[in-house]
Amino acid sequence: MPTRDEMAKNRWLAPIAHRFLSPELWRFTRRSVPRGVALGLFSAFIIPLGQIFLAAFLALPARANVPLAALVTFVTNPLTLAFWVVIANRIGNFMLQVDAATANVASGQMESTWWQAFVDFSQMAGVTVVGFLVLAIVSAGLGYVLSSAVWRVIVARKRAKRLALMEARLDRRLNAN
Repeated sequence: MPTRDEMAKNRWLAPIAHRFLSPELWRFTRRSVPRGVALGLFSAFIIPLGQIFLAAFLALPARANVPLAALVTFVTNPLTLAFWVVIANRIGNFMLQVDAATANVASGQMESTWWQAFVDFSQMAGVTVVGFLVLAIVSAGLGYVLSSAVWRVIVARKRAKRLALMEARLDRRLNAN
């Protein structure tokens, strides 16, 4: 992952460097973290290649955490892509209710094998695209909610520890007198 300074020196990012390298896009805050997670998950499933760049550029107007948005896109990587394609295909089949009987009725008049193979591939690709759209939307929503909840739990624990430490110090001061 390139650092902020390396990105500032990149000649391709020079036209938008003033917006892209804004410090608020690189901080971990309670608002930017869930936005970054949601945009990263959405980008990961919407485009199988180049999702890091999409997540980074979507993070600009959304004021999301850029490094986190880019990092979360690694949910879909070359090693896991086949798994996600199968899942997306099954979700698409479920959403569209496409099965073998429906496909045979629609293409019953075609007799050429290459044309039938093309139709089958097109149908499977369309179903998979619908599955990826569903995965992108649902995972972005779940990622936002879960990361927001985790953020709140972490902050609440830190605050409880800090309050317990302050209380212990106060007890020591009162007992010393």
